[in-house]
Amino acid sequence: MIEVQHLTKQYGRVTAVNDISFRVERGEIFGFLGPNGAGKTTTMRILTGYMPATEGKAVVAGFDVFEQPIEAKRRTGYLPETPPLYPDMTVAEYMDFVAKIKGVPAAGRHERIREMMARTRITDMASRQCSKLSKGYRQRVGLAQALIHNPDVLILDEPTAGLDPKQIIETRELIKELAGDHTIILSTHILPEVSQTCQRVVIINKGKVVAVDTPDNLTARLRGSETMYVQIDANGADAAAALTRLAGVTRIVESERKDRLVGYEVESERGHDVRRELARAVVNNGWGLLELRPMRMSLEEIFLSLTTEEKDAAPGENVEAEGTAEDTANA
Repeated sequence: MIEVQHLTKQYGRVTAVNDISFRVERGEIFGFLGPNGAGKTTTMRILTGYMPATEGKAVVAGFDVFEQPIEAKRRTGYLPETPPLYPDMTVAEYMDFVAKIKGVPAAGRHERIREMMARTRITDMASRQCSKLSKGYRQRVGLAQALIHNPDVLILDEPTAGLDPKQIIETRELIKELAGDHTIILSTHILPEVSQTCQRVVIINKGKVVAVDTPDNLTARLRGSETMYVQIDANGADAAAALTRLAGVTRIVESERKDRLVGYEVESERGHDVRRELARAVVNNGWGLLELRPMRMSLEEIFLSLTTEEKDAAPGENVEAEGTAEDTANA
């Protein structure tokens, strides 16, 4: 549904996006993750036809963004970081205006507007001027305009920015509901946004892709081994010595001890599931098995591992605007 091949964007001698490639499948929620200034917004603007790339190719819903821009735009809904609202219009007037310019048929236009306003929970703001909306409602109206023409592809740049906790949860649930009917790219630097919403993630840093995978697969790749946490009531016995002798176990580290209870991190060979052996050894020795679970790297740990360097980038090494008034005219 979305295919990016060797995409590069240069501003003079500064490279904002550097030879990135990835693919998003139909109906997938795809997280585009990176620190501020990594190249996320620049990539989103290229995919939506807002700006050209220096090199490379981008295909959206089967249409080349550079060679068939009108057809690609017709199948794309875009929510930039700054929602493209006209301040003097009421919400209802704005939604009607957007529906007309995006080609929603007149016969079902008002019903479609009502449906999208209800779905994004902005119906109670219908008669309010856009200039008087809170940040949260601005984001909701921006999402409604992106959905109004029922696009195949949704590109959302920081969709929950400025929302309160309740609104964030509601917006995440709405995005998950849209999956399947729409292919979604969700650009953000908020880690819980990706872990709670997206099936796969691309991590970009300083204009380059550093990883594309599911969070679980990234965890396995970065750890290089399987790690289990086991908590045992061993009644003072040396449980570590017994567990170390199990087939596939490579290392045991005591992580906590309280009275008779002791917790271990048990590392095993990659691809070797030692849970059955661990449980059997504990029970056969007459100990109490209180907890047994896999240990995973958090998305925060993955993100820091892939994007942190010993030295900061030199000033001017990367350029990425965070959203301008031009987004309004080009959304």
